[in-house]
Formats: sequence, C-alpha cells, structure tokens
Amino acid sequence: MVGLLLLILALPLVATLLYGLSSEWSNTILPQGYTLQWFIELWSDGRFLSALGHSLLICFGALLFSLLLVLPVMFVIAYFYPKLDGVMNVLILMPFAVPPVVSSVGLLQLYSSSPLMLTGTPWILIGCYFTIALPFIYRAIANNMQALNLKELMDAAHLLGASSFQAALCVVLPNLRKGMLIAVLLSFSFLIGEFVFANMLVGNRYETLQVYLYNMRNGSGHFTSALVISYFLVVLLVTWLANALNRERG
Repeated sequence: MVGLLLLILALPLVATLLYGLSSEWSNTILPQGYTLQWFIELWSDGRFLSALGHSLLICFGALLFSLLLVLPVMFVIAYFYPKLDGVMNVLILMPFAVPPVVSSVGLLQLYSSSPLMLTGTPWILIGCYFTIALPFIYRAIANNMQALNLKELMDAAHLLGASSFQAALCVVLPNLRKGMLIAVLLSFSFLIGEFVFANMLVGNRYETLQVYLYNMRNGSGHFTSALVISYFLVVLLVTWLANALNRERG
C-alpha cells in the first residue's frame, strides 16, 4: 500500500523529468529522444542562477531572523510566563487569517513611500517570510520544548552554578536541535515556493525562483520542466544537508 502511494506521488515528478530530458515528445508514449540540452541551458543562464541565489538568500535570512527572535521569546514564555502560551497560539494563527493578496496590498501602501521605502527590496520579503515561517517555527519548537522538563533542567543547571543565560544556551538549546531542524525544513519548503509576496512586492526588481518560473511560462515546456526538476533537486539537497549535519552533531 505504501509502495503504491509512493508510486502515485512520484509519477508526476518522473513525467516532468522525462519531459525535461526529452528532445522531442509529442505523439508517442515515451520520448522520441533524450538530451541534456535543457538542463545545460538552464544552469548556464545567469538570470536563473541569480534568481536561485536570491531565493536562498531571502529564505535563509528570514529563517535566521525568525530563530534569533523567536527562540528567546519562547524560552521566556515557557520558563517565566507559561500562561502566555495561549496568547501566542492565537497570534501565530493570524498570518493564516489574512490572504497574501490582501496583505500585499496593505504592505504596498505602507512601504512604497518614505520614510520606509521597502517595496522592491529583499528586506520586505524577509519580513513577510518571517510571518509565514513563524507558525511552523513556533509550533515545532514549542512541541519539542514541552517534551523537555524545562523547569527541572534549569533548576539542575542553577544548582551546578550556571546562570539562567548559561543554562538556556548550554543545556536547553542543544536539546531543541531536532525541533529546530523540523521547523527550518518545514519553513524552507514553504518559503522557497512562495510566489504572491515575491511577485507583488518585489517582482523583477529582485527576481526570485518562483518569479523566474512565472516569467518563463511562455517559453519551451522542456525548459520549464528542467526548471521544475532543478527546483525540486535544490530543495532535496538542502533537506539532505540539514539531515546529514544533524546526524553528525548527534
């Protein structure tokens, strides 16, 4: 049953790969020829490489900003003010309450004039991507933190002479590694595929991978298929690297 499900899920990806590798495929069941031309053309395109770099830079920048901001807040709430967890659970759902198209219009009104002219720059995307990543990061790390006996860990560290900061950094943080990895991978998979904010707030002024894919929609279908497969491989590579680093540290 599991094998059949995996086969069904993999079929569209395999078909896209075959189309990206085919030289011609029109009136036959299988491609009439195979070539790497479309992949070579894609990875030789400086515009594609620039868009890929922009997407990775914005995604990792937003994730780093999210972790640096959310982790201290979560620790303070979990250890000092646990009753505020209910308030945070409501706040993290707010990004899902407003559609990206609606919030983009408001952001365009706010940040298209001085003193904060951020539209067309990566900074506004990092802020928007922070709101997208926040629910995934908060929920994944909160579940991990609840699995720890935080108060006992902190009390034990205090008895050994550690300050609250030292205990949080050297005792609690290493135990949150798996939760952070899950949060980062979930958020990254959503952020690198985000299109509405990138297209409406930045567009071609700071072209991301999804905007590039949209701009190439009227080109060759073989080229577009090679682009989709390359996008999938990039996500797969980042996931593999994250898991490999986590295993090495473990």
